[in-house]
Amino acid sequence: MSRHVLTAVAWPYANGPRHIGHISGFGVPSDVFSRYMRMAGHDVLMVSGTDEHGTPILVQAEQEGVGPRELADRYNRVIVDDLRDLGLAYDLFTRTTTRNHYAVAQEMFLTLYRNGYMVERTTLGAISPSTGRTLPDRFIEGTCRSAGTTAPGATSATTAATNSTRPTWATRGAASTARRRSSSRPSTSSSTCRRWPTRSGPGSRHGPTGARTC
Repeated sequence: MSRHVLTAVAWPYANGPRHIGHISGFGVPSDVFSRYMRMAGHDVLMVSGTDEHGTPILVQAEQEGVGPRELADRYNRVIVDDLRDLGLAYDLFTRTTTRNHYAVAQEMFLTLYRNGYMVERTTLGAISPSTGRTLPDRFIEGTCRSAGTTAPGATSATTAATNSTRPTWATRGAASTARRRSSSRPSTSSSTCRRWPTRSGPGSRHGPTGARTC
């Protein structure tokens, strides 16, 4: 009996091109599974997109001297073209910067909050004295008393500091902020959908009919 099957593939960060090791981990297994289920007669929806929020986008944008949105736009195109050229059979490949994604994600969290599954807490956070903005974990440098490590970035030390009720850094600081020209996340905007090549059958190497990127 035919079933509806959702293949929810991991979302690659749009902070650079994805090498073959990445794709063999998140793309190929999902593609093989989806093709098998289609050949077995099931109605399959294989979906994913580029993750365009978070520290990796900001860090890479600042390294390249561009804004986060410009970086995300460029690498979204690179990733889409690579996945399409490899013949992965996505039905929909979208982005976390679409209006629809914002609306759905916010509604999910608000529903959890309204039903008592989220609790408000006040926690300590690091700020940059030169810019006045909060700093992600990987921008913090120093030696952690709890973990005993000295390293920048998202490490066990920053995890210990985050989970603590007070700072646990023996020495604290932030990576240089002189080159940080943009602190804004990629802005919401409408996007244009591009269609994948039409597949001729369940086992075709091309994406399924009507598949698109948004």
